[in-house]
Amino acid sequence: MAFKKAERTQLYLRCAVFGPSGSGKTMTTLRIAKGIAEKMGVPFAVIDSEARSASKYSDRFNFDVENLKEKTVDHYIASMNEAAKAGYKVLVIDSLSHAWRELTEEVDRITQSSQSKNSVLSWAKVNPKQKRLVDAILNFPGHLIVTMRSKTEWVIGEGKDGKTSPKMVGLAPEQGKGIEYEFDLLVEMSQSHCAAITKDRTGKFQDTVIEKPGEDFGVSLYEWLDSGVPLKIDEPVSKPAKSAAVKTKNEDDADVQTQREKIKQEIAGIVTALSESGKALFTEDEKEQARQIIKTAKSDTKGLQELKELKGFLFDELSRREKKAA
Repeated sequence: MAFKKAERTQLYLRCAVFGPSGSGKTMTTLRIAKGIAEKMGVPFAVIDSEARSASKYSDRFNFDVENLKEKTVDHYIASMNEAAKAGYKVLVIDSLSHAWRELTEEVDRITQSSQSKNSVLSWAKVNPKQKRLVDAILNFPGHLIVTMRSKTEWVIGEGKDGKTSPKMVGLAPEQGKGIEYEFDLLVEMSQSHCAAITKDRTGKFQDTVIEKPGEDFGVSLYEWLDSGVPLKIDEPVSKPAKSAAVKTKNEDDADVQTQREKIKQEIAGIVTALSESGKALFTEDEKEQARQIIKTAKSDTKGLQELKELKGFLFDELSRREKKAA
């Protein structure tokens, strides 16, 4: 391992467009995708979870579409994998919010079926799905533009005629907390179809407001992304020599059980942690929920991974509570 001079390489776009209903999210993403695709000379595709809303614009845009029948994280990921396999280099997801809705509904079901009715550890079982979705977004081998619905509220403002009138404004996007960190570009749409660029890793559009961003905006983004140094593909890691020792199934099983016991002890240490004042940081109900998750985890590699994910979730939650208690 050695440090070397940093250089900007060619990148794939990760763009999120969010806003209230009627703000123009679908139209904006289609126009951006069209600009990039035409510049590249390739077709683009759409994953549609919005009741075929994208197809309503098929007379203006030429694209392929998959209309999601089941709006689950697994189906989103499967559709993204199919798009990658088909060779699409520009992909739109309209919208990503249905995946989040699946997870929140699952948390509600788990919480209601638990004795404590505490949702904190319910997220420990659901968060891995969100992580898989984020990983699929980051690893898609092409430019990816997604829409997200915004939580909305009505406010009283001044209309064009000078009279006061109700106006719908968007708040936070309906997706997981921290999802904004995963994107290079965040575009917040208003009811007047203007786009406020709230995050921009290109540095060209940060804090600007663009009226009805379209194909030209997509072209500008592509030109910046493509102007970096071409990526070098690393040499494949050499395979171990054939004479290397291979673990038997019994040895693998024993190793899994050893790791399982170690993680169980680490989880026990986390949930029994005390604040500096000596106050328990996890409730008895939460400790019981953790015990139930451990109990239901299978004694195989998949179960081991579930325990690792539980430990990671609890560790993050412990850190948050320690800071709050300090």
